[in-house]
Amino acid sequence: MDVKAYIKEWQESYKRDFVNNIMPFWLKYGLDRENGGVYTCLNRDGSLIDTTKSVWFQGRFGFVAAFAYNNIEQNKEWLEASKSCIDFIEKNCFDSDGRMYFEVTAEGTPLRKRRYLFSECFAAIAMSEYSIASGDKSYAVKALDLFERILYYLETPGVLEPKYLPTLKARGHSITMILINTASRIRAAISSEKLDKRIEESISDLKKYFIHPEYEALLEMVGENGEVIDTINGRTINPGHCIETAWFLLEEARYRNWDKDIVDTAITILDWSWKWGWDEQYGGIINFKDCKNLPPQDYSQDMKFWWPQTEAIIATLYAYLATKDEKYLEMHRQVSEWTYAHFPDKEFGEWYGYLHRDGTVAQPAKGNIFKGPFHIPRMMIRSYMLCDDILNM
Repeated sequence: MDVKAYIKEWQESYKRDFVNNIMPFWLKYGLDRENGGVYTCLNRDGSLIDTTKSVWFQGRFGFVAAFAYNNIEQNKEWLEASKSCIDFIEKNCFDSDGRMYFEVTAEGTPLRKRRYLFSECFAAIAMSEYSIASGDKSYAVKALDLFERILYYLETPGVLEPKYLPTLKARGHSITMILINTASRIRAAISSEKLDKRIEESISDLKKYFIHPEYEALLEMVGENGEVIDTINGRTINPGHCIETAWFLLEEARYRNWDKDIVDTAITILDWSWKWGWDEQYGGIINFKDCKNLPPQDYSQDMKFWWPQTEAIIATLYAYLATKDEKYLEMHRQVSEWTYAHFPDKEFGEWYGYLHRDGTVAQPAKGNIFKGPFHIPRMMIRSYMLCDDILNM
């Protein structure tokens, strides 16, 4: 493989697709220029199918727009979009107890609140990235304050409703892994020992509790002491989440001058998760597996969603940057070729989100409460940057 030519071609593709396709689609159809923030429930052609606003995506698009401003080009419209989402968050998305909602109306009236802290995590990274883009340090301070509240909610018994009754004490992979990325993004804007400490704790917890060599797997849920919970939920492997964790770890390893122990952990997770997730028959990364190869419960277990593919694209580029092993460029080629052959909508722009196992479209909407302008544009921005890093090795 001509590595330089291969990487250069993809780098140009990521930027072109982001600038000419993904961002124009969401700025035209998603950005709410009346109430502020962003709609995500869009049909294939961009028409609105539900005015309910995902609070996750106010933070997610707020982050993506500022991240693009900082790393692709200083487009004023992108910076204004980021500020619109953050303003909407601050005006409408916090409850009186400091927690955030999950869904609100177009105008910002609360509709739903959940026990999870992902709305808070996404709002915090939007504020920190906007702080870097705008030069307004007050948003970095707000991001750090919100992060400290997240830690308080997690660490204070009784604040969050438990997922299970006390008869089952468990730990979840999702919050463990997302706090690595949340803290690292905030750290880019403002320093705090609390950020470094939380990253260290998450890495330690991943290794101590969630990584299970006997199954060559990282599990989504484990017992309080890391023991395997021998139930359908306890045996679940989510390859996309695990692959995302791998690149979060590689990013942290790079920050620490390519810390070998963290690199080794990340590469192990990536290799294991690729084996569990890659569909040898049809291609693409599937959703769920059971670590004992028993039937998964989730109806979408063998479907191909948009986001595991984008996480694999980032992770394989990061793995090559870390190891110089062309095996990861071959994995990048596999997942990229399959993804770009099936997900982009050549007629109306943007990407489909939900495919059947064989790659046919399951439903054509461009967004809903969970799919919107985050995983795809984040992949394009981050991969553009990684390609630049590889070209300059």
